[in-house]
Amino acid sequence: MQEVLAQQWGNPSSLHVWGERAATIIETARMQVASLINAPHPGSIVFTAGGTEADNLAIMGVARQYATGQHIIISSVEHSAIAEPAKLLEKWGWQVTRLPVNRYGRIDPLDLEAAIQPNTVLVSIIYGQSEVGTLQPLEELAQITRKHKILFHTDAVQVAGRVPIDVQRLPVDLLSLSSHKIYGVQGAGALYVREGINLVPLLGGGGQEKGLRSGTQAVGAIAAFGVAAELAATEMATEVPRLIELRDRLFDRLADCPYLSPMGDRLYRLPHHVSFTVVDPHQDLRQEPITGKTLVRQLNLAGIGISAGAACNSGKLNPSPILLAMGFSKTQALGGIRLTLGRETTEADIDWTAMVLKQICDRLNQLSVSSHQLSVIEN
Repeated sequence: MQEVLAQQWGNPSSLHVWGERAATIIETARMQVASLINAPHPGSIVFTAGGTEADNLAIMGVARQYATGQHIIISSVEHSAIAEPAKLLEKWGWQVTRLPVNRYGRIDPLDLEAAIQPNTVLVSIIYGQSEVGTLQPLEELAQITRKHKILFHTDAVQVAGRVPIDVQRLPVDLLSLSSHKIYGVQGAGALYVREGINLVPLLGGGGQEKGLRSGTQAVGAIAAFGVAAELAATEMATEVPRLIELRDRLFDRLADCPYLSPMGDRLYRLPHHVSFTVVDPHQDLRQEPITGKTLVRQLNLAGIGISAGAACNSGKLNPSPILLAMGFSKTQALGGIRLTLGRETTEADIDWTAMVLKQICDRLNQLSVSSHQLSVIEN
């Protein structure tokens, strides 16, 4: 990316030599990204500014072809990049069905079959759930839509580079990718569009990306995306088994921690993903419960970066809609945490993280009990 920004600064839509060099860089990246998912030809890759834009282009690009509201199906555990456009479509008169999931976050394909209506035009199901790590039975779900001649989209942002994707075998019509999830840079993504699928673009402009994404391409970010995709494809065979071993090691190291309960499906799971919800035995005694955000802050002080599932908007902590959809209580849905592993994660990192997390949970609960006892004495 540094090389491109410093030396290949031409506009890829221009006909001069500098523009041609930039265009060549983009087309090279297009081939690299297409190869990651075994797309039959590079032209099926449309570069966007990220996974969110790719998701929106898929949903709205289909919906805007219809003059009146139709019916779409999504899961109840979609990323907000799908859930929010679906809400907008409902305001425009569309019908949206949200498929339920079991307590591990998996969809029953029979529920999809039952939800299909004569006016169903699109099904969008996330491949790997970013908050709890569960993988969906995507091939089976997509086969159902193919049988009914309904378009199928999947958000594969968390999956690409960690689970092999072959769009020539997988019956999907649209598939979203994000560069920074595979060690590219923020600000680049892509939508795979199967040949023959029509979309209405979100942006009007110069007609770049085969008219589906107008605007001068971010050549440096796209170049980085291409190299990252090539590296991910090359290293997947060795890196994925290593990540699975580390993932399971972390689950095992924390299995005896009474304050953490594993989330998601252990068998059908992203290789790099570990998630828990906080079990707070003293929640009735304290003024403020221990939440996922609490553990994020405490681990940050120890130099460990994790994520909390619950969203904090304007200072107000809200339960995770994903965990609520999985059947967790509102209190439990405030306690979700996610630990993701990467290329530089080692066994020592896993053991250190498990030890620190246990100590933090013990200390927080001891403080809670001591505070409650002091309050009783004072009263």
